[in-house]
Amino acid sequence: MRLNGAVSLDSVPDDRRTSALLARLRDDLGVAGFTVAALDALWGPDAAAALHRGERVPARRALARHTGHGASGDLATLAELFVLGLPVPPSEAAHALPALGVDGAIELGLLGPVGTAAMPSGAGADGDLATGGAGPHGDVAAASVRAALDLRPYAFSDARGDGHWWILSDLGEVALGHALGEQHVLGVGGASLTLAGLMVPTPARTVLDLGTGCGIQAMHASRFAERIVATDISERALRLARLNVELNGIDGVEFRLGSLYDPVAGERFDRIVSNPPFVITPRSPGVPEYEYRDGGMVGDAIVEAVMRGAAEHLEPGGIAQLLGNWEVRDGGDGLERARAWAGSLDHWIVEREVQHVTEYAETWIRDGGTRPGTPDFDRLYDAWLDDFERRGVREIGFGYVLLRRPAGGEAPGRTFGLARTERLHGALGAHEGGLGTHVADCLAAHDRQAALDDAALAATRLAVAADVTEERHYWPGDDHPTAMLLRQGGGFGRAVGLDTGLAALVGASDGELSIEAIVAALAELLDVDATALAADVLPAVRALIDDGMLRLPDE
Repeated sequence: MRLNGAVSLDSVPDDRRTSALLARLRDDLGVAGFTVAALDALWGPDAAAALHRGERVPARRALARHTGHGASGDLATLAELFVLGLPVPPSEAAHALPALGVDGAIELGLLGPVGTAAMPSGAGADGDLATGGAGPHGDVAAASVRAALDLRPYAFSDARGDGHWWILSDLGEVALGHALGEQHVLGVGGASLTLAGLMVPTPARTVLDLGTGCGIQAMHASRFAERIVATDISERALRLARLNVELNGIDGVEFRLGSLYDPVAGERFDRIVSNPPFVITPRSPGVPEYEYRDGGMVGDAIVEAVMRGAAEHLEPGGIAQLLGNWEVRDGGDGLERARAWAGSLDHWIVEREVQHVTEYAETWIRDGGTRPGTPDFDRLYDAWLDDFERRGVREIGFGYVLLRRPAGGEAPGRTFGLARTERLHGALGAHEGGLGTHVADCLAAHDRQAALDDAALAATRLAVAADVTEERHYWPGDDHPTAMLLRQGGGFGRAVGLDTGLAALVGASDGELSIEAIVAALAELLDVDATALAADVLPAVRALIDDGMLRLPDE
């Protein structure tokens, strides 16, 4: 395929030829050292921070110091092409991609031409731009080439350790120089990172990635699952996701086209993960609907549909994890609305943030590339506020949803009722490798404590988790604390208030004494009834076990 025009991804063949080209690309990226760490070192922390803000000028200036051929030059060329979206001479692209070549990159849909130039004297006749040959018309060649897709390194850490991939997606606003198209396929964004970090990393036989986008959740699921089915309503997204999976040598992923659960009708999975297009967008003429973020339904109905549909597609004991928005309507509670969508499933729903409708509208209008102070921005702003007003929406909640289909019986996989809704606004704790391990530990701890009656729990020897500290606050000159808190350094970074009895019990929980023995000693010290004290503290103890702040002995 010659460089005679932009290449649509639709023309990429899904066959052995594509596999061969992707293998060459993988080799080139590996040889060039195209990694997150290498790029950060190449342009420095200030330029990296500017890129996160959508500004490429500092990175471009830093890359100018690494021109020419050689290791840093090739890395700089790849960065200019695929991260910054800048044009480069075909010869530099060819040097940076020696195995794939410029023609191979065009065939994959990675590169396209920018302008034309007269052919140099004595140019080859085969039209290979890598050697300065003639273009398809025999008389001109591209003056430069530029990326037709975004390709960038991605580094992560999970329960299995550190890893890195390369991720293909559509070019962003910085590279395009204009607003995104409605069929844009997003790369790895903040929401993607959040869900990937939340993913419970325990082994699973089957996983459904509902609305896979560029495929990043399916790729993370491959770290612990035998088989993944990835679905999307966008053919383009599925094509890119397939390329990403193959580029990174990942097996066991099947791709299916369709909306919501339609492509998996009648099937059940051990896990469902979904970063659905949950952004609440007016269904009004003239309002763009971006496939990667807008579910095509009114209000928060897309999140409701994903949650309500999970029951039919989870195996007993199976878990669904997703991100979502829920509307806070006049006189109502958004978190309670989300809880109702869980139906008969166990649920753990965490609200992480709430935005007023004005802030929410501004955020997502800007996200589409429309700038404040323009007539289009004001028109869209009115449309958003009109839409919210019709339903009496005053705020939008955002958070994490975990659903579980109960598993009964005496089998080892038996689960016990879980029903939690909570607001945890603010910073999380430290969680190297992601929150998923903490979530898995909390689920397992809940099931263990829920299986114990009060007598059995009282006979248990508990220990305070290693990341938990106690805070005491005093009025100046007072001997008695006015407030006592347990603070969690990891996980959700919880702060839990304590009374005198619970503080003393937690302080004495070192894995040596049973709860019953500690309560008996405290009752004598405080001159209270031991039975009444136990009844008072045991529910709080169960909650601290659920939160991972008190730990049950190893099984």
